[in-house]
Parts: sequence; C-alpha cells; structure tokens
Amino acid sequence: MYIHRLTASFGRLDNQRLVLGPGLNILKAPNETGKSTWCAFLSAMLYGISSRERDRAGSLADKNRYAPWNGQPMQGRMELCTAGREITLLRETRRPAAPMAEFSANYAGTGDAVPGLTGLNCGEALLGIPQSVFERSAFIRQSGLSVSQDAELEKRILSLISSGEEGSSYLEASAALKKQLNRRRHNKTGELPQMEDALAELDRRLTEMDALRSELEAVRREMAQTAALQTDCQRKIATILQQESLQKQCAFRNAQSRAAALRAQLGQDRIPENETIARLRGAIVNLETTRKAVNAAREKRDEAEKNLLRASAAADDGPFAGMTSEDARHESTVTPKVRASMLVPAIVSSALLVLSGVAGFVWKQPLLFGVGCVLTILICWRLCAAARKKARIAALVKRFGTADPAEISKQADTYCILYEVREKARADAAAAKAAADALYASLSSNEQAILLAVRRFAPAAFDIPAADAALRSCAVRRRELLDAERAVQEAALRQELMVQQTAGAGISPAADASAAKLPEERPDALHAQLEALRERSAALQSRADRLSGQLSAMGDPAALAREKEALTARHDACQQEYDALALALDTLEHANTALQGRFSPALGRRTAEIFSALTGGRYHAVTLDRAFRLAAEPSGDPIPRDAQFLSAGALDQLYLAVRLAICELVLPPEEPVPIILDDALTNFDDERCVLALQWLRREAAHRQILLFSCHSREAEFFRDDPEVCVQELTNPLARV
Repeated sequence: MYIHRLTASFGRLDNQRLVLGPGLNILKAPNETGKSTWCAFLSAMLYGISSRERDRAGSLADKNRYAPWNGQPMQGRMELCTAGREITLLRETRRPAAPMAEFSANYAGTGDAVPGLTGLNCGEALLGIPQSVFERSAFIRQSGLSVSQDAELEKRILSLISSGEEGSSYLEASAALKKQLNRRRHNKTGELPQMEDALAELDRRLTEMDALRSELEAVRREMAQTAALQTDCQRKIATILQQESLQKQCAFRNAQSRAAALRAQLGQDRIPENETIARLRGAIVNLETTRKAVNAAREKRDEAEKNLLRASAAADDGPFAGMTSEDARHESTVTPKVRASMLVPAIVSSALLVLSGVAGFVWKQPLLFGVGCVLTILICWRLCAAARKKARIAALVKRFGTADPAEISKQADTYCILYEVREKARADAAAAKAAADALYASLSSNEQAILLAVRRFAPAAFDIPAADAALRSCAVRRRELLDAERAVQEAALRQELMVQQTAGAGISPAADASAAKLPEERPDALHAQLEALRERSAALQSRADRLSGQLSAMGDPAALAREKEALTARHDACQQEYDALALALDTLEHANTALQGRFSPALGRRTAEIFSALTGGRYHAVTLDRAFRLAAEPSGDPIPRDAQFLSAGALDQLYLAVRLAICELVLPPEEPVPIILDDALTNFDDERCVLALQWLRREAAHRQILLFSCHSREAEFFRDDPEVCVQELTNPLARV
C-alpha cells in the first residue's frame, strides 16, 4: 500500500494538498510549518479521532489540538493504492462534538463504495494492524522513538515465534489474573480483607455485648440501692417541712396584723400617698434649682447693668455724645459755621488804599490809583478767606481734636460702634432684668403652692424647710407600711412554697407536726443528700438506658453468631480461590519466562543488524526483554551497555532500529505498510544520518517511506536521486 495524495483542513493546514511518491519521500520544512500536523492527519485519516478524549493538564485532546485555525470544520481526503486498486478516503465533520466522524471510502474512477470499510475499521483493514501496533511500529516520531509495551504488539510478535495465533497475550492473561487476585486481596483492600475485617468486627461486637450485659445488671442493682436511700431521705425532709409550714403560717398572720395597723394609723393622720409625697419633694428640689436660677439671673442682670454703664461711659466720652449713629455720621461731614476777625484785612486794605491814592496824586496818575484799588480788593479777599479758614480749623480742632476729615470720619465710625454696643448692652440689661423678675415671681408662686399643699396634713409647716421635714416623715411612715406589706407578700409566698413542697413530698397539711420526731440531720444537709441521690439516680438511669440502647442497636446475639458462621465459610472459600489464582499466576510467569527466551532473540537479532548498519558497525549485538528494556553490546566489548548510558543520538538510533525491526517482524508482508518518520533523524550526526538514509533508501524498495525533517541534509543527500521524491514545505499557508 502507498499513498498518492493528501488534502487536509486540519489544525494549521488550511485545505492544503500534499502529493507523495511510491518509494522514499523526503519532506523538508522548517519548524512550525506543519510536519507533525501532517503526521497526525495521516493517523486521523486511517484511524479517526476519538471524541471521548478530554483535555488534561499539560496536554490537549486531538479534537481540540487540531481544530482548524480558519474556523472551518475539520475534514480531509486521502488517495491511496492497495491491492492494485485506487481508493479515495473522505472524512468530514457534521457535528462539532464528533470531528471527522463522517467517513466514506470509494474506488477511484467508479465511485463505488468499498465494501466492509468503515471509519472504525479503516486503519486496521487497510494496514492489517490496530492503531496501538501502528503507533509503536510504523508511526515514528522524534518524541516517541522509544517502544512501550502493548498487548496488541505482543500478540503480533508472539504469532511470529510461536503457533501463529494472535488471540493470546501474557500481558492480558497476567492482568486478568492480577485483577482477580486484587479483587480478593490487595494490600488492605479486596474481598478477603473486607471479610476478615467483618469477622473481627463481629467478634468485637459479641464480646462487647457480653460486657454491656454484665455492666447493665450491676447498674440496675445500684439503682435499687439508691432508690431506697432516696425514700428515707424524703421521709426525713417531709417531717422538717411539716414544722416549717406551721412556722410560716404564724409568720404570715403576724405580718398581716402589723400591716393592717399601720394602714389604719396612716388613714387617721391623713398621710398622703407616695406619689403625692414624691411630687411635693420633687417640687421642693425644683425650688432649689429655681432659686439657683434666680441668683444666676440676678448676677447676670447686675453684670448686664455694669456692661451698660461701661458702654454708656465709652459712648458719651466724645464729640458726638448724645447723638444717634446717623446724626454722628452727618455731623462728621458738615463744615462748622464760624465768624473770623476782619480787623487785619481792614487795616491792610485801608493802608493800601491810602498808599495808592497818595501815589496817584504825587505822580498825577489816576490809573495807578485804580490799579491800587483792584490790588487792595484782591488782597483783602485773600486775607478774609485765610482768616475764615483758620477760624474753621480752630473750631474743628477745638471740637474734634483734629481738622483732618478722615480722622473725624474715623471718630464718627468709632462712635457708631460704641453706640451700637451701648444699645445692645441696654437691651441685654432689660432682658436680664425681665428674666430675673420672672424667675423670682415663679419661685415665690411655687413656694406658696407647696406650703398650701403641705399644710393640709402638717399645719405647722410655715416655711419650706419645715415642709420638707414633714414630707420626709411621711415618706418614712409610708416606707414602713410598704415594708410591712412586702413582708406579708413574702410570708404568703413562703407559705405557698411550703404548701407546694409538702404536697410534692406527699405530706398532708393537716398533719400534726408536734407529734413527729425531728431528724438529727440538718435540713440543708438532707436536701444536699437528696439532690445528690437524685443526680446519682438520674445518672444511673441514663447509663442503664444508654446500655440498653447499645445492646438493642447491636442486634440479636444469636443472629450475629449465625452471621459469623456464614461469613467464616465464605472467607474460607474465597481464600481457596485466592490460593488457586496465585498458583495460576505463578505458573503463567514461569511459562512467560520460557517464552521470553524465544521472543527476545528473534527481535534482538534483527534490531542488532539494523543498529549495526545505522552506527557503521559500532555495535554488533542488542538484547531486549518483553518490556522492551534495551541494552547494546559494542563491537569488541563483551559487556552490554544499558540504553540509559548511551548518548542521545545513539539512543535514538537504537530506538529507530527497534522500530524498524518491529516493522519487519510485525507488519503484514503481503501489503507493505508505509513508514512515517517525523524528525526521527534530528539527533543523528552527519555520518550516521547518511547511514540511516542509505538504509531507508534500500527499505523504500519494498514499502513507501515518508521522512519529515527540519534539516536540509536529507534533501541535499538525495537531490540527484530520481527515485527519491524530495519536497520542500516552506510557507505554512502555501498549497503543496
């Protein structure tokens, strides 16, 4: 069988196409261009994708990992040739939960469906091997070169070295026997340990039931003794209660008589009720509060009057005394009217006129006289104005102490502030006086009302101290009556309690207590003893109930004994089965050891031949067991080396040799299965890579081989070989 063409909408492959040749195919591509995706697609086309697989920590399920990046449904097409017939396989997705579940297989050219080929059996029908064998033989990844043990692979190998039957496997038989053994006994789990635990539990329950029955009998005997002691103690307490009951009755009658006498005397003396006394005493207390308020109001009034005097003195000490704020501001802006002295201007004017007249007459110039007159008038006007101004300034200085208008305005503003302070002080003084007068009037009225109320039952109370003393005396007498009534109530309660106690003790109230002999014990000691006995009795009863409940819950001893007998018989039978299974497993292991001697050499010889060819004769022998644990023996060295001691490259070459040997031994020879290698030669050096490529070239004469590689050396090696198909995948989005 070989594959012609592949078309994939799978993961990063966006409907890409890959054409393959029948022999060796070298598919070169850089990392992250879809090599591993093409390999996974080949497996999915042959064996499908599991819809039950779920994502795990660090690993995605294939249905999620290879979902197409373009958002389209997952689908693919494979064209192949098998048994001389061309077949086309199609897988499509109709439901997202079942990727590539829709399968069809048709013969090329005719379109007829291939009979018997389904999506479930496609890979095994075409290749002749199940998926687990394919992944451990012909499907070789770099990350999965090592071969793990598998039952299907073991069957295939055994069919080559034994009878040719593939229906038996040591792994399956051993697993089935071990499963049966584990079902019966595995460490502390299984049927046998469970039955042994159940038998131990039955023995424990039977032993515990015997101990509980013995303990219950002892508790019941102690309960009877405690009940007798409790009855005797109750009898003694009853005798004491009878006498105490008579004493309580006498005390009750005496308390009633005293309370009745006090009540009658209070009625005769017209003593008011407690509410009236409390109200009047509260009023007296309020009087003291009011008196303090009156004193405080008077002090506040006096202080307000002092403030008024100080404010009045401050406001009247100035040039605006007696004015209102508006008058003061107006007065500060008015210029005072004054009369200035005209003597100096008159003398100067007269002298100038005389001089101007004399000058005019002497020089015979009338014009000079006229000019002198004008000058005289001007000088006289200036002198008069200066005199008036000086007089006004003098008047202002005399009244305000300054002639500066700004200063005078400032004095007016100050006077306005002092005026307002005085008016506020006058209002505060009036309010304080009114409040003090009102409080004093209230104090006098309340005192008269209290005295009138108190003189109704205390005529000698003419002042507040006497009224307070009278009220205190009334309160004392009312308290005496209240104490007497409380004593009556307490006596009644004690009598009622005594009646209840005697009734609870079964004592008749009419019994003659004087004829009974008092016990020697004190009542408190008897009560403490009785309480202790009751607690002991309750504890014993609770213990007995608990023991009875435990016995009842544990079941019937006879039934438990029968259950133990049946369980013992089952345990013995199960133990016999376990021994037989252990013997069978031991026999199977001996047979497997014998068969392993035939299994390992056949696969080991072929692996050694391939490994020697891959390493240029560096190793000549390989040993491996049924678990595929490997060891290689170097040429000229008789001591084999465990695979773990080999280098990474040599270990990959050893694993590849095992894989190729398994392919030769396991895969069907009549229809060669293609071998798929995904970067399997990455860790090979150049020399051994050449040896591996030569071996693959020879093997490609018998089967199709697909070698995906991220290196260029494989493609360079076969560049001039026409029988090797070399392709380069560079653009992950390109069609190939």
